[in-house]
Amino acid sequence: MYPEVSVILPFFNAKLTLQHAIDSILEQSLTNFELLLVNNNSTDKSDEIAGQAAQNDSRIVLLNEKVPGVANAMNCGLKIARGRFIARMDADDVAQLKRLEKQYNFLEKNPSVDFVGSEVEYIPHIPETAGFRRFVNWANSFHRPEEIGLKQFIEIPVINPTIFFRRELFEKYGGCRDGNFPEDYEMQLRYLSRGAQMAKLPDKLLAWHDYSTRLTRTDERYSTEAFFQTKALYFKKWSEKNNPFHPVIWIWGAGRKTRQRSAFLREQGLKIEGFIDIKKSKADSVFYKDLPKRGQMFIVSMVTNTGARQKISEFLRLRSYCEGEDFILMG
Repeated sequence: MYPEVSVILPFFNAKLTLQHAIDSILEQSLTNFELLLVNNNSTDKSDEIAGQAAQNDSRIVLLNEKVPGVANAMNCGLKIARGRFIARMDADDVAQLKRLEKQYNFLEKNPSVDFVGSEVEYIPHIPETAGFRRFVNWANSFHRPEEIGLKQFIEIPVINPTIFFRRELFEKYGGCRDGNFPEDYEMQLRYLSRGAQMAKLPDKLLAWHDYSTRLTRTDERYSTEAFFQTKALYFKKWSEKNNPFHPVIWIWGAGRKTRQRSAFLREQGLKIEGFIDIKKSKADSVFYKDLPKRGQMFIVSMVTNTGARQKISEFLRLRSYCEGEDFILMG
């Protein structure tokens, strides 16, 4: 009998945390699963920990992926997975006891939803960075598919080790793509662009441990510029369906960084009509208080300063601009 859920857990040199991650899956209240442990060239005896676990529990399958990179390790697991549902797990995190059960039940009861994540408990193991804390608070703040659709270009909408999805998504649209971009974010944007419905449970089903070795801190594919390039590619697809003035857009933000990043949108064939600024001094910019009534432009807000995104959104709503119809926020 095939398992209902395939949990894919890639690991690389994770001897200090791997056992805790494995145990948190083996102790799940939902028991009809397989755990695919994918060794991605570990040299620190992580493979011995995984091998011993596989000997002790028949639900564990130990795999080896020689090509470096978490995307390749994930795809290795996807090719072997037998479950109707796919769950992701990281080697340095800990799943809550009912994580799989709650996500499984949600998708069984909501056939229109294809992909579900959850909130996380953020546990830093380095001097805490305010940026990561803000990101977690933001990611934990919205749950419905409509919200995820509107916020997809700010940051990755579902924290990756919480994802749980129908295997049909992988069969139709592929798994992780390896390249000079954040592969987990790209996969979520690709699925959304194909019409997948994503939701998030309002429960903290994962303890998300933040170490200095986390890829988002060490890998250049997770740089701000790499994120904006990925956003630009999929925003073009979104704009074709949702922007009544496509390909013409206005950019909120006229600073140097915003102008540099807006070039990624131009590369995708979008036409930037002008910029919106809080000052009146720039020739190619419109003063924000002089914006026309809604229905005459589509705005992409690319301001990333703390608190500015919310202020811009609130200002536009007071002007009766509708998010998703007249403007979109891009992180």
